[in-house]
Amino acid sequence: MILYLQLVFGLMVIGGAAVAVIWKNPFNKLIAMGIVAGGIMPFIAERGYLDVIILVSLIIPLSTIILLRIVRGDES
Repeated sequence: MILYLQLVFGLMVIGGAAVAVIWKNPFNKLIAMGIVAGGIMPFIAERGYLDVIILVSLIIPLSTIILLRIVRGDES
């Protein structure tokens, strides 16, 4: 992978993790964890684990929807 892209994706992972620790709102934490997942995926794809990327790209949005429903509670 190009060195600049590695740097950008690495900063996405570190920045998303740092923001997830700092923010207190559960909705914001889920957004930060999505940023972390977006930064990790290119590193997994670089190793050739495309089946894992497909599975992760399907699981992350579904789990985010479920977690948002749990965090929100019975407001609907």
